[in-house]
Amino acid sequence: MASPAVTFVRHQEEFGSIVGDESTPPSVFLLADTGSDGQSLYHEACIYHQPTRSVFVTSNQLPNDKDAPYAATSNKHVKLSRIYDPGHIPNSDLKAIKIEEVRFPGIEGAMLNGGVNFEEDSLLLCAQGSKDAKDVSGLIRVPIPTESNPSPTPESIIDSFYGIPFNSVNDVIIHPLDHSIWFTDPPYGFHQEIRPQPQLPQQVYRFDPKTRSIRVMADGFTRPNGLCFSPDLKTLYVTDTGAIHGSASVPVNLTGPSHIYGFDIVLPDGQTTEPILTNRRVFAFAPGRFPDGIKCDTLGNVYSGCGDGIEVWNRSGVQIGTIKIPGGVANFCFGESGVIYACNETRFFKIQLNGVGIKGALLGI
Repeated sequence: MASPAVTFVRHQEEFGSIVGDESTPPSVFLLADTGSDGQSLYHEACIYHQPTRSVFVTSNQLPNDKDAPYAATSNKHVKLSRIYDPGHIPNSDLKAIKIEEVRFPGIEGAMLNGGVNFEEDSLLLCAQGSKDAKDVSGLIRVPIPTESNPSPTPESIIDSFYGIPFNSVNDVIIHPLDHSIWFTDPPYGFHQEIRPQPQLPQQVYRFDPKTRSIRVMADGFTRPNGLCFSPDLKTLYVTDTGAIHGSASVPVNLTGPSHIYGFDIVLPDGQTTEPILTNRRVFAFAPGRFPDGIKCDTLGNVYSGCGDGIEVWNRSGVQIGTIKIPGGVANFCFGESGVIYACNETRFFKIQLNGVGIKGALLGI
């Protein structure tokens, strides 16, 4: 189903080389819509699984049914959904698009958020956890469901910093060469009344699954959120959504952080396996506020889900365009051949960019 809700605003001429020109304009399709139900089912994660052309998406925090209270999450839960892309069907019927709810043991208390593809046919998901220490939290591996195993069993990868529980892990990426796992840990869970009092600062971490070493890579954030590598793996970008406190009783602070920071990834002299981050700098301030999920294309352009949609910067930090989506975008992902899938809370969009050679750097497809 084509959607007129999404528009493309060009701030610099080079944005045309991403979205396409007048002869090949971008196209937009609405793949899912909760309609009158109004549930925010399409909020975070947004993980494209190429073999099945499906996208895994986590919901926002949803109220539990009155007959299913759970005090450890303040009577809230998060759903994990899988949306299949039907391909190029210009007038596809939303009812014909296949959407599955994914369940696994412990999902009720996991309060999932971000995630990424992991190893072969698995997802690495951020489980914020609950106020009950028995609920799964931290980073968990979940096999991609199949017909023979529709409810896979999760595996805990790491849930603490040397025994100190993480606050509420938010987003995660995997280095494509050494397979180290990098993630952010803001205190949103506590302020949303699903986690205990934080015991750690708001930091970026690196975990090496081979040695099981866990290191703090960067601090000094208000609310570290999304993160991604540049395509040449020399830069780490981290978003800070500190303008949003997290508590329903604290209003948005428009003078607070809505920034993207850049760090150089370097190896100390004589070191070959343990990088450090240097040269912290402001890469950009998002005028649409709240830069959350962040990705690069293979040309080095930087995209972030913001309060006004998806904002795009070139490698120098100059904003070149905005994909305007009313209601904003928390997270998104690249699919094949310049496709972007965007989470818009109650709606899920497929956006076909028609710039020459535009590909997502994470998958390289």
